[in-house]
Amino acid sequence: MARFKRILLKLSGESLMGKQSFGIDPERLADYARQIKEIHEMGVQIGIVIGGGNIFRGLSGSQKGFDRVKGDQMGMCATVINSLALSSALGANGVKNKVLTAIRMEPIGEFYSKWKAIEAMENGNVCIFSAGTGSPYFTTDTGSSLRGIEIEADVMLKGTRVDGVYTADPEKDPTAKKFKDITYEDVLERGLKVMDLTAICMCKENNLPIYVFNMDVVGNLKKVIDGEEIGTLVHN
Repeated sequence: MARFKRILLKLSGESLMGKQSFGIDPERLADYARQIKEIHEMGVQIGIVIGGGNIFRGLSGSQKGFDRVKGDQMGMCATVINSLALSSALGANGVKNKVLTAIRMEPIGEFYSKWKAIEAMENGNVCIFSAGTGSPYFTTDTGSSLRGIEIEADVMLKGTRVDGVYTADPEKDPTAKKFKDITYEDVLERGLKVMDLTAICMCKENNLPIYVFNMDVVGNLKKVIDGEEIGTLVHN
């Protein structure tokens, strides 16, 4: 029995690089597609937002001389490329899916609306939400929060390279301790880098819990859906 009926899965663009230093690792992409298929077959309705950091990140681009708005638009396009790659991988695994874009770009994807997305998910499609919010100055974290709230998801599952939220960055501080669960207030007070501030505040105000886990370990997504406590729950 699945723990959640409808989820918003946030995937890291950087994780898509796998063992590469840039772009999309076909093995990592295939792993993601198989894991998503596994929970889709359990009857879970799935919306997905994937970042674009493996191709281009708007904020870092602006620090190198790009206009911030143009840089963010380039980042939105990067998320579309990743979304199309994931869509292709899911299709190759026999999973029906739709790419919905926050900016009009038919025939690459359908223009996003809440009702179109919910109808598609209820009809058995995995929905991949690309191009962020469609506006500059917002990250894909914020795009995930917005889409998760709009589609009335039970939870946002944030798949990262680490297995939860820690008191400090576990990749830099070996003494960092992991939280089993933590409130949004504590995340804000401690300044923990779960997601950006706008995304955290949106989830807090709209009571959308976030479950942070390591997506790069094959099988972990199903464990989360099965109710195994392998990550950290962030909640009100």
